[in-house]
Amino acid sequence: MNLQSVKHRFGIIGNSPALDRALSVAVQVAPTDISVLITGESGTGKESMPQIIHSYSARKHSEYIAVNCGAIPEGTIDSELFGHEKGAFTGATDSRKGYFEVANGGTIFLDEVAELPLTTQVRLLRVLETGEFIRVGSSKVQKTNVRIIAATNENIQEAINKGKFREDLYYRLSTVPITLPPLRDRKEDIYLIFRKFAADFGEKYRMPGIRLKDDAVVKLNSFSWPGNIRQLKNITEQISVIEKERHLDAETLLKYLPFNGASNNLPMVVKDNNNSNSDFSERDLLYKVLFDMKKDINEVKQTIVHLMKNESSLSSNEKTEIITKLNKEMESESNDSNAIEKYNITPVKPQTNFEYPEAIQENVEIEESLSLEEREKELIIKALEKHNGRRKNAALELGISERTLYRKIKEYDIHK
Repeated sequence: MNLQSVKHRFGIIGNSPALDRALSVAVQVAPTDISVLITGESGTGKESMPQIIHSYSARKHSEYIAVNCGAIPEGTIDSELFGHEKGAFTGATDSRKGYFEVANGGTIFLDEVAELPLTTQVRLLRVLETGEFIRVGSSKVQKTNVRIIAATNENIQEAINKGKFREDLYYRLSTVPITLPPLRDRKEDIYLIFRKFAADFGEKYRMPGIRLKDDAVVKLNSFSWPGNIRQLKNITEQISVIEKERHLDAETLLKYLPFNGASNNLPMVVKDNNNSNSDFSERDLLYKVLFDMKKDINEVKQTIVHLMKNESSLSSNEKTEIITKLNKEMESESNDSNAIEKYNITPVKPQTNFEYPEAIQENVEIEESLSLEEREKELIIKALEKHNGRRKNAALELGISERTLYRKIKEYDIHK
């Protein structure tokens, strides 16, 4: 089948190899009943793929239903997908068919499938494996013959590692995976898509279409487009409505690009997908930094004291005065790594009969009266007492996850 005819029929613009590959796979699997999982960033046009697959399949004359799993509340998602019986829950005044029953013989597109609750994922897995489902509030098993196409912009492997998505369901859904490339990887298509949108909006608002000068085209292609095609479409519409001049230069275009087109330089958090426990919150990271800093400070203290112990040219009172001064300064400058040079202390051969002054020993051995660990433990105990031992509420109060709170309770041996 000619890919150009498919693009023309579904309004798809572009000639990048990655896009052509995705379309080719979609057309090839269309005549089968194989489950397909479509992945790609938000705004890349994932919703077009299931329509192509359904239109070129033997089910094209049957029902096609698109379901946005992320837009349906968790409490009603099972009823929406599988139906319910009268009286199954409050407000269920009548029996109702679910999407899997209505679409029998057709196709269901589950958009944002990674947002499904785990209990619903179990039900969906049963449909994929046996074609069976049970309405909410019923014990009668029903059969359905639907083709399931799913899509997500989430990192499924990361969701599996965090226990948010079932691995067996992933393998059932992704019999054939299709990945849509982001717009930044389709540089050759960006201006083509812009021209198409500009012509459409010119016709819609009955005005000449927007055109770009050469320098503006360069800026358009160099922008990263984090919102992909959806973002490009919105910006094209803004320009079409607002700008009176219809032939734009780069300076004018940059007014409509976020951060004047400098979105490539934004900082980002890099996640370690190989660590299944990579659920550190900002608070956890801050504690770790503070703990490491405290450790470094104590090591510097010990080094200074050791050097002072072996410096015979100073009297005991002078040494005590320097140590006390050093401790006070370290409280305000925790990362003063040049303390040794600041006090001009030079190590000499140690004396075997040297007795360390009692005042200096006391200064060295005294730790902070309230360590970060003790402070954290105290806050956790107070939060648990405030909420009568309810960990979920205590975690919200502390600004950490319930899982992190449970780990801290075990770590500090808190009995609440």
